[in-house]
Amino acid sequence: MKKLPFSLIAGGLITGALLVAALLSRVWTPVDPTAMNILNRLKAPGEAGLLGADQIGRDVLSIIMAGAWTSLGIAVTATLLGGAIGTLVGVSAAAKGGAFERGTMAINGVLFSFPPILSAILLGALMGPGALTSITAIGVFMIPVFARVTRGAALQIWSRDFVQAARMAGKGPALITLQHVIPNISAQIIVQLAIQTGLGILSEAGLSFLGLGVAPPTPSWGRMLADAQTFLSAAPHLVLAPGLAIAAAVLGLNLLGDGLRDLTDPRRRQAS
Repeated sequence: MKKLPFSLIAGGLITGALLVAALLSRVWTPVDPTAMNILNRLKAPGEAGLLGADQIGRDVLSIIMAGAWTSLGIAVTATLLGGAIGTLVGVSAAAKGGAFERGTMAINGVLFSFPPILSAILLGALMGPGALTSITAIGVFMIPVFARVTRGAALQIWSRDFVQAARMAGKGPALITLQHVIPNISAQIIVQLAIQTGLGILSEAGLSFLGLGVAPPTPSWGRMLADAQTFLSAAPHLVLAPGLAIAAAVLGLNLLGDGLRDLTDPRRRQAS
């Protein structure tokens, strides 16, 4: 039995813990995340709950758990949306080639030049802040990333002998893409999904920090950081808790992506 990469194990454990916290928050949290108790205002960890209380007396641990569902839900939805469109664009560009490929990748370059924060500011002005704005902004930013990755991987498959044999057998580009290209690049797509989901969580936190994410009282790690700025010296736990949660989530998903890459790439396995 082959030994699993350490990064895959570590990333899987961290990501698994994030998933458990997010799912558990749907049925149970130590305290209602929206419940206020002014008597517990700014109390330190241990004095009011495991992670203390915020500026209006809400339980920080409960908000962190509920915020995991918000961050993960938006990041996963946006990544799947951008990944699906980007993969379709990438494999289509590789299959058609020529002017279509050049034009498509030129448009991708334009989209890639607009980070999700700037896109969200524009969308926020048109749609108003909220989960849909975050999903749309992050998803649009993901499209060129997946398009570039899948195009490069697909071009390598198109040069293989078995694809040339399929062409000689009379199969068209669409059928070859479905039967031969996509199955052979699925590992790269899965790796990219894991890595980009981590970036999606970071982007969602940034948007919420700027007030462009989900609206109160929906829990959000980014908004927790924004609210805690005023109380940094009096209650540093208000910054540490969401900051460490974001860092752990991004680290776990990046380790998971790296581990999956090591597991599926024969050259990396031989090097290790």
